[in-house]
Formats: sequence, C-alpha cells, structure tokens
Amino acid sequence: MEFSSGGGGGGGGGSSGGDASDPHRRKKRYHRHTAHQIQRLESMFKECPHPDEKTRNLLSRELGLHPRQIKFWFQNRRTQMKAQHERSDNCALRADNDKIRCENIAIREALKNIICPSCGGPPVTEDSYFDEQKLRIENAQLKEELDRVSSIAAKYIGRPISQLPPVQPIHISSLDLSMASFGGHGINAGPTLDLDLDLLPGSSSSVIPNLPFPSMSVSDLDKSLMSDIAASAMDELIRLVQSNEDHLWIKSSSDGREMLNLETYERTFPRPNDHLKNPNVRIEASRDSGVVIMNSLALVDMFMDANKWVELFPTIVSRARTIEVISSGMLGSQSSTLQLMYEELQVLSALVPTRQFYFLRFRQQIEPGLWAIVNVSYDVPHQESQLSSSCKAQRLPSGCLIQDMPNGYSKITWVEHCEVEDKAPIHRLYRDLIQSGLAFRAERWISTLQRTCERVAYLMVPGNSSRDPGGGVIPSPEGKRSMTRLAQRMVSNFCSSINPSNGQQWTSVSGMNEFEVRATLHRSTDPAQPNAVVLSAAATIWLPIPPQSVFNFFRDERTRPQWDVLSNQNPVQEVAHISNGSHPGNCISILRAYNTSQNNMLILQESCIDSSGSIVVHCPVDLPSINVAMSGEDPTFLPLLPSGFTISPDGGPHQLHHGQYDVASTSSNSTTVVDRSSSSGSLVTVVFQILVSNSPSARMSPETVNTVNNLIGNTVHQIKAALNCN
Repeated sequence: MEFSSGGGGGGGGGSSGGDASDPHRRKKRYHRHTAHQIQRLESMFKECPHPDEKTRNLLSRELGLHPRQIKFWFQNRRTQMKAQHERSDNCALRADNDKIRCENIAIREALKNIICPSCGGPPVTEDSYFDEQKLRIENAQLKEELDRVSSIAAKYIGRPISQLPPVQPIHISSLDLSMASFGGHGINAGPTLDLDLDLLPGSSSSVIPNLPFPSMSVSDLDKSLMSDIAASAMDELIRLVQSNEDHLWIKSSSDGREMLNLETYERTFPRPNDHLKNPNVRIEASRDSGVVIMNSLALVDMFMDANKWVELFPTIVSRARTIEVISSGMLGSQSSTLQLMYEELQVLSALVPTRQFYFLRFRQQIEPGLWAIVNVSYDVPHQESQLSSSCKAQRLPSGCLIQDMPNGYSKITWVEHCEVEDKAPIHRLYRDLIQSGLAFRAERWISTLQRTCERVAYLMVPGNSSRDPGGGVIPSPEGKRSMTRLAQRMVSNFCSSINPSNGQQWTSVSGMNEFEVRATLHRSTDPAQPNAVVLSAAATIWLPIPPQSVFNFFRDERTRPQWDVLSNQNPVQEVAHISNGSHPGNCISILRAYNTSQNNMLILQESCIDSSGSIVVHCPVDLPSINVAMSGEDPTFLPLLPSGFTISPDGGPHQLHHGQYDVASTSSNSTTVVDRSSSSGSLVTVVFQILVSNSPSARMSPETVNTVNNLIGNTVHQIKAALNCN
C-alpha cells in the first residue's frame, strides 16, 4: 500500500497478508480535501503554479497532507488550467474564422457586381490594347455571322434580315410539314438540344425546359452542413470504388456482376437509425467500369453542367437543374466544387414513374489526372410537396472516379447506390427489370456514356461513312455536323416526350387485353411555337425475342413496310447514311418511300444501341429542310415531331449475362410459341406524337383518342404479325 501505517512487526505483517487476500480491503481509498485545504492550495497556485519540493513539504505539514498528494493536486490543477485556456483559444479562433468567412462572402458578392464608375460597365483591365483587339476580332466574326444569317433569311423568307422586325423570331415559313402522306397528322419542332456541339468544352446552346422550382435561400449554416455531408460522402465513395479486399463487393453467382455485401457495408459505414429501416425499402447497389473516348477534364466539366448532363444521358436523365452553387473552384487545379441539384431519372416507358432527387454533387481532384464526383441525396424544405412521383428514392453516396488515360481516353469506375420505395405497385411488364436493379445499374450509365462519347468522336472524324441522296458524300464537315445536330435534337425531343417536363400525368385511353395505351398532352418546347400543344401516346408490349433481333428488325429499311402503318406498305430506300459509332446500328439515316404523290417528303431516322437497351427514332422531313441541314446551315428552326421505339431487356433470369445482349438469332419463319417464364425477351415501347393545337388551352378530344388507339393498335398488331408473336 502507498500510505500504510508503520505500527508493528509480526502483527503488522500478518495483517498485511490478510489484506492481500481480501479484495474488499484492497480497494483504493479516495481522499476529499476540505474547503480550507482547497482555498490554501488555490492561493499558492496563483503565486507559484510549479512549487518545488521544499514548498510542497511545508504545505503538507501545514495542511496535514502527504507531499505526494500536494504534488498530484498541482499537476491536476495545471492540466485543468491548460484545458480551459485551449477551450478559450478555440472559441476565439472559431469566431475569427466565421468573421473572415463572412468577409470573404461579402467580397465575392461585391466582385460580382463591380462596375466602372465612369461608364457604368465592367471595369477595364490593365491592358486595354489587347481588349480592344479582341473586341475588333469578335466584331468581325459577328459581322460575318450576320451576313450569313441574312443570306439565309433572304433565301427562305424573301427579304434580308435587316428588314425583319427586330423582336420577331426567324420562322422558316416555307417548311409546312403536314404529314399528308402519313395520315394527316401535323408536326411541330422539338426542343433545341445540340448535343454534338455542346459536348465540346466551352460551348453551350441547349434549351432545356424550365422547371418550376421554388426560390431557395441557402444560409451559411446550411452550406457548412452541406460541405460536411459531401465530404463524408466523398470518403465513402472512394472506398466503394477502390475497395477490393475488404469484402464490400461480392460476385453474383447467377450473372457474375458485382453486388454490395450489405452486412459488411453496414458495419463499415454505420448510419444513425439503421434499426428503424422501412421494410418496404429496396436497396439497389452496383459497380462497373469502362473506358470512354474523352479526357477527364472535359467529362468533369460536363458532369457539373446540368444541361450537358441531360445531353450526355438523354435516355436516363429526363431533366436536371442546378439549384445552387455552394462552392466552386478553378477547373484544372487542385480544387473542388459543390452544388445542390435536382434531376429526374427515367426508364423510356409510360408505365414506369420517374425517380426524382434533390442531391448534392461534389467534384474533387484527387491527384493530377484523377477526379472523383459524388452524388448524395439532400432534403430540402417542403420536398414532399414538390416530388410527385409514385416512386420514392433516396440516393446514398454514388458517383464515379475518372482517371486520365493516353490518347485522350478516360477510365471510369461507376457506383450506383439507392434506397427505393415503390408507393404504387410496379407494372407487371417491368417488375423483373426494376426489382432486379437492372433499370438503373452502374453498367447502364457506363454504356450510355460510352455511346455518347463515341458519337462525339465519330463526329470529329472527317472520313466517316456518309452518303447524300445523290450517291456521293455529304459536301462538307459542316453538313455532317448540321445533320448530326438535327438528329440529336430529334432524339432528345423523343426521349423528353415520354416523360413530359411540365408535370403532366399519363392517362390510360385504352385498356386492351394485350396492351394498354397511355397518352398525355404537353406544351411544345419549340421557341418558334411556344403555345403549341402536343399529344404523346405510348404503349409497351413484351416480345419473346432477344432485344438485338428486335432492334435489327426496326432499323432495317427493308423490313420497315412490315410495321409502318403510315407508309401504306410502300418500300423504303436509304438515300443517306452517317455512322456515329463502331456498332453498325449506331447511325443516322435518311429514307425515301416509293410514293409518287409525296416525292418531296423524306424520313430522318437515328438508331442507337448499347448493352442496356436501344432506340429507333424517326421523323418526316421535307427535302428542302434536309438540303438546309446537308449544306451546313443551322437546323435549329427546322420543325420536328418524332416518333419511334424503345427496346430494353425484360429483366428475366436468362436475359443478360454480365451486361451483354443475348444475340441468338430468331428466324422470321418460326411459329414457336415461347413461354416468357423460361426465355429471354424484349420490352418494346411504341411512341407517337401528334400536334393537337396551337392553343395552350387545347384538350384531348374523343376523335384524337380514337386516332391514337387505332394508330398504336395497328402498329402493334403488324409488329407481332411480322415477328410471328401473335
């Protein structure tokens, strides 16, 4: 014992041995100082915080304490005083930090609004000579552009552009496409999404439909919370992307895909209230990687731009918007950017509701040539009243790692991780595809990005396969670019029509036993016809045929008369062709129907395919409009109203093997009835668009409903008959 009394020889030894065997007597005895002792020690501490041994001995005799007690008391008191000083210093530093942050925000806002005191414009830089030269060059370029546009206006409108009213848009009045040979349904222009040009760094001319978002004010406290959430999500994403040895990901025994080990994940990344999980919530998690033909800086720049984000993934992202930029840094330096965004994800069918997210997107440069972008859901005020989808989704840390590779390529590793709750039952046709997670897997994002980047790369290659109606080549790279822009605007219009942007809901207009026809009215996004009302109608069917075979059937001009009810079974010839991918199915075609009464009408068609699905989109266009595009002129105001097909796997157990289509051929003469429960198949959505009225108050009339039902019904029956699927 430290403080045993020295009272004896053998008796004391015996007592000591007894103490050692009694655990209750070995407990440490605590001593509480009296108020007088504490007062005396405090007064001495103020005079001398580090007393020497002599002073400690004097105090021990004065207070009746052991010198070691005096020594320990002073040590504890010094530690306590040090902690108090550190807390005080931390509070002062935190206050100074908040003050500097507020001053920084005020300075940034002031720099945004800085003006020249003499002219009221932006301030002149130090070297005005180079600014003047730059303005002269820009003036010359603008004058050339004005002359070019004026010549186009004089050619199509009959007078120079200088004689036009300054506030009127340019209408190409001679192009009145009424679809006379296709059933008498009018068409209108679609949204102006110029993906092939906008994907090039430094350009953006897209017109994305405005979304009705309430105004939001983000306080400094909110921004600090967002930064903490984003930083934590980034750490989790990097571990999920780079994890190989801690068993976070396991291989599926059925298809070889990577699956998230939920038990290991929950141990590695514990979350509050995990025990309160909703039993109806479904977890979707996947990881995939691939190489794309684009450098990391260009990809990162486009990922942070909401408009270009939609253009990169038109078949997945229905619409997107940046709500607030929380913090930003310079691209190309060791920096990061954080912004609050909104997006809707879609499956190209009227039977599947969109997934709506408010989320934080955080971009960070890990090292030169290596970037990470993470998305994580963030709850905004009154969010429930703004999200109308019957599918409630919460995005857990997801995103990608982008690594530069030689020759302008990038390697991307993608992680998708969501919690999904279906408030309404999933339609029976899409139940397997949705519940298996195939609809929004990481491989779908990778394959779509690969196809889009390949499309841009093919556009930049001057010697690509392209033919014009005369049998030669399209006369110039500008003509090829213009045709590609026109086709991309057609595809974007088609994809956005399946899930209209103004919040309209699909209405069932036919409940046939074989399939259901749904329709919706929505306002056109064409700037030349802002009040036009368009009817979009769609129906989805299941075919017991692999998706690749269905895609080949729709895109082949030789089989088109078998399903095109508007062509009166007239044969069709491809008169122009532009390849925009390594797969022969990724191409733009101009088709001519052998119809002597309508030799002036052509069909613009684009077909796209990747491992997640395919689309075939077509639209009637008159010959003068095609010539405008082929000559390299701006095709923005050429009217378009596309229709087409979307083809996706049905999600059955035999449908896919590690993300690849089952390409087994299907004979057109086979009459075998295939049981869906044991064979792969395709989900085909038929989409038609019809111009209803130029009045914004137009309604869906019974005549329009009857026309739509007949149009889709006849098309579906002809498809099934041609493929022997009746």
